[in-house]
Amino acid sequence: MKKLVASPLASVALAAGLAFGLATPALITPALAAKDSLTLGMVLEPPHLDPTAGAAAAIDEVVYANIFEGLTRIDSSGAVKPALAESWTVSDDGLTYTFTLRSGVTFHDGSSFDSADVKFSLDRAMAEDSVNAQKALFDSIAAVETPDAGTVVIALKQPAGNLLFNLGWGDAVMVAPETAAENKSNPVGTGPFTFGRWVKGDRVELVRNENYWGTPARLAKATIKIIPDPAAATAAMLAGDVDAFANFPAPEAMAQFEADPRFKVVIGSTEGETILAINNTRGPLSDVRVRRALAHAVDRQAVIDGAMFGYGTPIGTHFAPHHPAYVDLTASYAYDPEKAKALLAEAGYESGLKLSLKLPPPSYARRGGEIIAAQLAEVGVETEISQVEWAGWLEQVFKGTDYDLTIVSHTEPMDIGIYARDTYYFNYQDADFKGLMAKLNATVDEEARYGLLADAQKKLSADSVNVFLFQLAKHGVWNKDVVGLWENSPVQANDLTAVYWN
Repeated sequence: MKKLVASPLASVALAAGLAFGLATPALITPALAAKDSLTLGMVLEPPHLDPTAGAAAAIDEVVYANIFEGLTRIDSSGAVKPALAESWTVSDDGLTYTFTLRSGVTFHDGSSFDSADVKFSLDRAMAEDSVNAQKALFDSIAAVETPDAGTVVIALKQPAGNLLFNLGWGDAVMVAPETAAENKSNPVGTGPFTFGRWVKGDRVELVRNENYWGTPARLAKATIKIIPDPAAATAAMLAGDVDAFANFPAPEAMAQFEADPRFKVVIGSTEGETILAINNTRGPLSDVRVRRALAHAVDRQAVIDGAMFGYGTPIGTHFAPHHPAYVDLTASYAYDPEKAKALLAEAGYESGLKLSLKLPPPSYARRGGEIIAAQLAEVGVETEISQVEWAGWLEQVFKGTDYDLTIVSHTEPMDIGIYARDTYYFNYQDADFKGLMAKLNATVDEEARYGLLADAQKKLSADSVNVFLFQLAKHGVWNKDVVGLWENSPVQANDLTAVYWN
C-alpha cells in the first residue's frame, strides 16, 4: 500500500473559501465571475477510458495529458517534452536511459507516484499477457530498474532512436498498481484533471485537480460531449450548446462558421492517414494484382472533394506529408479505371468481383465509402456496404479481421511500424518490411532513419497493402474567446491543460 500524501493547500483553500463566503457583494469583482468551464464536442465515444488497454483514438482524445501522463509527453508541435520525468541522460552506447522523476507527484486518489509505479506501468505494458494496443512500442526495452524512488533506469536490447517519443504516447502513460484494473471505467492518473463521471452515450466530465504537481488547469470543469452526427454537431455549435469542436465532423459547414464572427475556424494537420484498408489474406485480396487494381480504381481527389469538401492531402503510402522523410508516391497508383480492369482480368476476375465494405461512423468513412463504392463499381467490383458502430468496428474489423474492405483514419503518430506486426488487421506479412523496421528501430542517426523510412514507404506502395487515400485535415471550430486548443494534432489528444476563456 502506498503512502497517502495530504496536501498542505487543503486547509488554506478551506480557510480562503470561508473568508470569501463572508465577503460582501460589493467586494466581488467581475474577474471572479470569469467563465471557467468548457464543453468540447467529440464525434466518437471511447469504448473505455484506459489508454493502455485499447486502440481507439477516442480514448486518448479524452484522457491524454488531461487525466494521464507519461515520463515524456508530446506537445502541440510534435516535440518531446519532459512530463513525469523532469530530465534524463543517455549512455554513450545508447543502451541505458536514466530518468529523474519529479518529486511531490500524486495520483488522483492521493497516493504517491514514484519509480515503483514506472516499473509497474512498463512491465505491465510489456508483459506476455499485456492488452496494450501498442505493445510494440516497448520491444526494445530489456529491463526497468529502480535504484531509488526518484530514479528509473531503462536498459535496452539495442539502441532505439524513438524511445523518448514512444514514451510520450498515450499507451505509455503511468498508472498505479492499486487502481490500474479499474481505469477503464474510473481512470486514476496524475494529470491536471480528475475524472468526474461518464454518462454513457452522452458525455464525460472532467474536474480540475486541485493538488496537481505542475501548473494547474485554468478550467475548473470540462465536459466532453459526444455528438456523432455532423448535422447535430453543427446545430450544437450554432446554438452555443457546445463551446468547441477540436475535430469538427462537418467540413461542409466550415464556410458558415468562417463567416460568423462568434467563431474561430482553424484548419490544421493531423497524423491521420486515411485508408481503404484491405484484408490481405482474404480470398482474391491476397493477390497483389487485385489490390493494385483497387488502388487504380479509386480517384483520391474525388473522395477528398466529395467526402471532405476539398480538405485533405492525397497520399500514396502510410506516412504524413508534413514529415521531412515523406516520399510522394501518389503517382504510383494514379486514377486509371482501364488499368484497374486489366489487372482484374489478369488476376482472373474479368467477369467481376464482390467484396464487403464495412464503414465505421466518422463522416470521412461513411461519405467516402459511398464514393469509393461507386468508383469500384465502374471497374466491375461490387461492394456490399454495411454501416457499423464504433464498438462493432473494433470488435469485428480491428480485432476479428472479419472484413474485406473498410475505411479508417490511423491517427497514431509515426505508425508505419504497424505493418511489421505479427498480427494486425491488414494481415500483411512481409519479411523484408519487418527487416526494415528492425533496422529502423536500432538506428539513431536521423539521416539514416529517414532513408529507412523512405524505403519502408516505397515497399508498402509496391505491395499495395492498402489503398492510401488522404491525410486527414483537422477542422477546428470554437468560440472566438476560447484560447489554448491545439491547432494541429501531432498525437491523438484534446489537450485542455492550457485552455481558458479570454
